[in-house]
Amino acid sequence: MRLFRTVVATLGGLVLSVSLTTGSAVAAEGQFVWAGPKGKPYSVQNPPDHKCLDMGQEASAPENFTKKPLTVYSGKKCKGTATRLEPGKKAKGVKFASVIFNP
Repeated sequence: MRLFRTVVATLGGLVLSVSLTTGSAVAAEGQFVWAGPKGKPYSVQNPPDHKCLDMGQEASAPENFTKKPLTVYSGKKCKGTATRLEPGKKAKGVKFASVIFNP
């Protein structure tokens, strides 16, 4: 649980710092949702564009409710097998370790 809070705080901090310095033009407006350990749902609102974010724990079943495409990767630092999700799409069986919004 502590690890999840760290990931959420990091993502939240990134989103906040990007939105404060450059405005909403560089955020993928909307929500990114995924399943964490034991299938528990997690999300981040208005994630930053063009930044690779590593997941701090098990992540799967990404759902893109943002207005821009995203790509999830099987490895950290946006390496490995890539799965692209257009706005409004889901990838139920996909496990991932990193994500980039509006690649």
